[in-house]
Amino acid sequence: MPHTDSFPRTQSPVVRPCACERIEGEQRVGPSNSESRNDRASRRDFLRAAAAFSVGAVLLPAGMGRAAKAADSAALRAQRLAWAGVRLRLGQDTLFVDPLIDPTVWGTALKDPLVPLDVSGGNRFVLVTHRHSDHFDPVAVRQALGDTGTLVCAPDVAVAAAASGLRVRSAPLYEPILLNDFTATAVPAADGYGDPQVSWIVSGGGRRVIHCRDTLWHGSWWRIGRQFGPFDAAFLPINGARFGWRKPVSDVHAVLTPEQAVAAAVVLEARLLVPIHYGVAASDDYQEVPDAEALLLAAARKRKVSVELARPGEWLTWQART
Repeated sequence: MPHTDSFPRTQSPVVRPCACERIEGEQRVGPSNSESRNDRASRRDFLRAAAAFSVGAVLLPAGMGRAAKAADSAALRAQRLAWAGVRLRLGQDTLFVDPLIDPTVWGTALKDPLVPLDVSGGNRFVLVTHRHSDHFDPVAVRQALGDTGTLVCAPDVAVAAAASGLRVRSAPLYEPILLNDFTATAVPAADGYGDPQVSWIVSGGGRRVIHCRDTLWHGSWWRIGRQFGPFDAAFLPINGARFGWRKPVSDVHAVLTPEQAVAAAVVLEARLLVPIHYGVAASDDYQEVPDAEALLLAAARKRKVSVELARPGEWLTWQART
């Protein structure tokens, strides 16, 4: 995780607000001791219904083990991009999460090929998780959006992005954002530097996925899984990076380890774990867990978690593939 921000911290013009209503009661850190199990189930069902109805999906009863299926034949497709990037396609529309194409961000340290962001027709959207340059690449964002696309991000990122001339929608936590037939919802995450960042839940075409960029382990996994799961796929970082840019050096993992990624998939009730955010050559200031893929597969076998190893440029099959 390069420690630079993609934009300077400046004052900005007004950012477009979310067009959706706030989900009342969802800004609390967690349920109170007096909250009943039925109250929690009702709130979870409401959140799942808000996401599913926005894409024409048919809800299954609460507690069933599969995500909602779409009423029409258009299915959500997902392509892994370089590093932590993902492209989602639904009909003619395209949604990117943390696209990266600027070769100067990682230089020769990144082993992944940089996947072109070609888009033909349809609406364009980009979600970014936080300000770090390997997740908010302004070159990639502008190319992906073209002249008419919309960037969706947390309020702290939206301020700088709007000031740079991008068309922006701000997305507070837990507020569903309707992006044509996609529904995107920002949920909590934890950054290794302590900087603000979010994970993204995207629903559409009968599928629901979560993208967790380079988060640490945190205590919101259970709430996210309870309220939004199960997920057809969870894109989870696995490199367990230790970094030395901040002094004094902590020498602890600043990103999920492979074993923690598997644990997150279990708690989130993900049908499929798709690893992202790994494959950088070691340096004095950035060191990954060795053999991250092998460790992931071993931990996944132990906990019976399905894994699809999608290489940059490959489209998901939505089946276990190693």
